[in-house]
Amino acid sequence: MPPASTGASTIVLDAAVPSAPVAAPPTVPDRLTPGGPGYRRMSFALFSAGIATFALLYSTQALLPAVSASFGATAGQASWTVSAATGVLALCVLPLSALSERFGRRQMMTASLSVAVVIGLLVPFAPSLGWLIALRAVQGAALAGLPASAMAYLAEEVRPKALVAAIGLFVAGNSIGGMSGRILAGWIAQLWGWRMALGAIGLLAVVCAVVFHFMIPTARHFSPSSLNPKALAKTVTGHLSDPLLRRLYAIGALFMTVFGAVYTVIGYRLVEEPFGLPQGVVGSIFLVYLVGTASSAAAGRLVGRLGRRGALYLAVSTTAAGLLLSLADQLAAVLAGLVLITAGFFAGHAVASSSVSRTATTGRAQASALYQSAYYLGSSAGGTLGAVAFHAGGWGGTVALGVLAVLGVLSITLFGTRAARTERLRAASPAPVHN
Repeated sequence: MPPASTGASTIVLDAAVPSAPVAAPPTVPDRLTPGGPGYRRMSFALFSAGIATFALLYSTQALLPAVSASFGATAGQASWTVSAATGVLALCVLPLSALSERFGRRQMMTASLSVAVVIGLLVPFAPSLGWLIALRAVQGAALAGLPASAMAYLAEEVRPKALVAAIGLFVAGNSIGGMSGRILAGWIAQLWGWRMALGAIGLLAVVCAVVFHFMIPTARHFSPSSLNPKALAKTVTGHLSDPLLRRLYAIGALFMTVFGAVYTVIGYRLVEEPFGLPQGVVGSIFLVYLVGTASSAAAGRLVGRLGRRGALYLAVSTTAAGLLLSLADQLAAVLAGLVLITAGFFAGHAVASSSVSRTATTGRAQASALYQSAYYLGSSAGGTLGAVAFHAGGWGGTVALGVLAVLGVLSITLFGTRAARTERLRAASPAPVHN
């Protein structure tokens, strides 16, 4: 009787019988790395997507006075053309990131950018303020599919040692888009009106979307998962129960609180005495975003030299120094302060967001989506609280709010440093010997 099969493979050694060729296991493509094939295309594609995202998201911010005049609206009513986009983005980023787990990061980014660009071309033709706000809300919902999916795409396709630098380039694209959208809109609106300005931003986004579509490499390390609300809730709960991820979400929100407060209020300060700058010159202040482009791109080198927490300490110190320097009544000192605040913010944001992608081993899109939600909630809180602090205590009140937020980042980072040191000591201590 032949032996019963155990289910294990049997190897027969017989010189007379030629062995069948053994198929080699499928090779897994290497992840993208600087200097390697595809990395430059990927970086340029996501840089372009970052430009389009922030140019569209904040396209009406520099045009609010013109929008108010056109529709006979108050400043508060016109501001909803910005708040609707950012608020709906914060609400939609998590569910759209879940869709990217099923349909793919590249597909989600492409679809999101395409819809946002189409809406961007329709926005200039809005017949009323209500329609303009509604279109901007839809545009914010569309854009929500891009940031978290981009972070997850990078975490899956780029080698871990190059991840901070890659995300830094994406964040740098955000800063270029935020800057160029505001400045371009301001100057075009002064010459031809706010509708032409929004049309120009829409065309800029079209160019960026085309570049993204043809340059982004196909994902090689993505594994689709089914859409399961219970599994999604479990994943989100798991991320929120992770102490490190919670700290990173808080750091992103607090950094953005500083940035939102400063750039919401700085225009009011510069048009008042002792500066008295014209509105066009105040709008050009957003050129300082170029500093953020450089600091975001340099975040990878900072982490390589100082470590992640060391880079965060440097970002905190730079931001705090900028806040204090901006208290002076000399324009040069205020501008220098803005440079430091911007450099510190973008460096800290790049380090924190890349740390989220590296920390989450599963559900990366949801982990990044939670960071993005915290980030945009920080922006909203900073803008509102910064304006309240300014009316209550002038620029000093806004700076005080920023310093409190920076101290929050410092406290969280110090706590993380202590926790990491305790963990290292525990791992290094010898195990107890039991008799």
